[in-house]
Parts: sequence; structure tokens; C-alpha cells
Amino acid sequence: MQTIKETKAFKMNGYIAAFILLVFLVANALLIYTMATERAIGILWISLPLLLVTGIFSAGFLIVQPNEARVLVLFGKYIGSIRLDGFWWANPFTIKRHISLRIHNFNSEKIKVNDSHGNPIEIASVVVWYVIDSARALFDVQNYEQFIAIQSETAIRALASEFPYDSQDEVRSSLRGNPQEVADNLKQQLQNRLQVAGVEVVESRLTHLAYAPEIAQAMLRRQQAQAIIAARQKIVEGAVGMVQHALNLLSEQKIVTLDEEKKASMVNNLMVALVSESEAQPIINTGTLY
Repeated sequence: MQTIKETKAFKMNGYIAAFILLVFLVANALLIYTMATERAIGILWISLPLLLVTGIFSAGFLIVQPNEARVLVLFGKYIGSIRLDGFWWANPFTIKRHISLRIHNFNSEKIKVNDSHGNPIEIASVVVWYVIDSARALFDVQNYEQFIAIQSETAIRALASEFPYDSQDEVRSSLRGNPQEVADNLKQQLQNRLQVAGVEVVESRLTHLAYAPEIAQAMLRRQQAQAIIAARQKIVEGAVGMVQHALNLLSEQKIVTLDEEKKASMVNNLMVALVSESEAQPIINTGTLY
């Protein structure tokens, strides 16, 4: 496939061209006046071609708005683009196609895909983009806006298959746990896909992320179970540290001497008191330790 790159088209200041057109019109008026007053029919052979040239010349005027471009096509051949805003005159035989260079937003629909673990999820994103090459946007793809929509959806599906929805392993990235990394990955994928259309991706982020309705309740219970397990693990780790610290203090300050059996009993009691979900009810022993 032939790739077309944007080039600058020839253009003339519109006000200068308007002055030239005015000269043509005045010349035509003088010729017609001379032909009418002196009845010189031969002047008609000069007036008619000049009038035709004037009409063709007037078709070359165009106005370019800020952040817009005009793509010029002469008899099926691309001859350049005009990006500079203002009042211009260009080849009157060209087709002057308009294209916006402004920043656009594309909001994708919610689509159902499978993450890297095979779980069905719902995902959507917003893509911020603008055209940097007007020629490629118009001639290298059939419809660049439709092309952006389709490729964005394809990139979202590919992204979802690379990451799990959620991960308890802090080393591995996930869609929910690493939004910035996911956004950067999506932007890179989109840029690679949309480069052929002369489009620059400014930003891309997920706007919706959720488990599919059919597994949402089950996954919620799994997340709650994982959270409880993680919390229990932290509690146990903290309790072990507190028991170790208590035993060390008793030994260092020589408050009481405990044999292995007494230490085991004390550890058991402290662990139950610290780890139990309900409030511990102490039993005061006024006798001996035995």
C-alpha cells in the first residue's frame, strides 16, 4: 500500500488574490463598456475568455479556521495541505477537503472480555486523540474516525487479556491495582495501532471496570475471603511479635522465671487473647501458678 505523507500546498494571500480578482472585474467592465459604446463586437473575443478566467480564479478562495486543515486534491492526486489559519487562495481546480486538527475524545462502550485469569469482566475507556498528518488520515484509511473506534476496542480487549482484574501478589500488576501502568500500556497499544492513520494519542484511561454480573457476587465473596485471610495473617504476625517481646522483657528484667511448660501456657493464653475476635475474659489466679 502506498503511504502518503502530509506536505505543504501552494497558497496565496487571499487579500492579494482578491485585489487581482478586482482588477479582472474592472477590466471586464471596461471591455464591456467599450464594446457597448463603440459597438466593437471584436472585443467580445477578449471579454469572454477574460470573464471565464475571472470565474475560474474566484473559485480558489478558501478560509482555514484555527486548528483545522484543508487537503488539496488535483484530478485525483494529493498536492498538499494548508494548515495555517486565515484567508487564502489556492489552485481553483482542486478539491479542498476539510479536516479537523482539534483534540477529540472517544468514549468506548462497555464491552465484556476475559482477563488473564479467564474471568469475564466489563471494561470501557476514554481515548484523547488528534490528527497530526491530514494526508494519512484521509487517504491511508477508509474512515479515520471509524478506524479509531474499532482499533480502540481491539486494544482494550488485548489489554484485558494481559492483566488480571485483581491480584493479591503485589509483584504482579492488575487492572484494578495499577491504573497508571494499565493506562500507559493502553496508550502505547493505541499509538502503535493508530499511527497508520496519522493520529496522535494524547491520553487513554479506563472509565469502567467491573466483574461481569454473572460472577460478580462470587468474586465479591472471594475478595472478602482473601481480605479476611490477609487481615488474619497480619494479626497473627503482630501477636507473635508481642508475645516474643513480653517473654523477652520478663526474662531480661527477671520478674519471674518460667520453665518451658509455663512459657507454652503463657504463649497459648496470650495468643488466644490477642487473636480472638471476641473480647478476652481474664481469670485472676490468687494462688500459685500450678
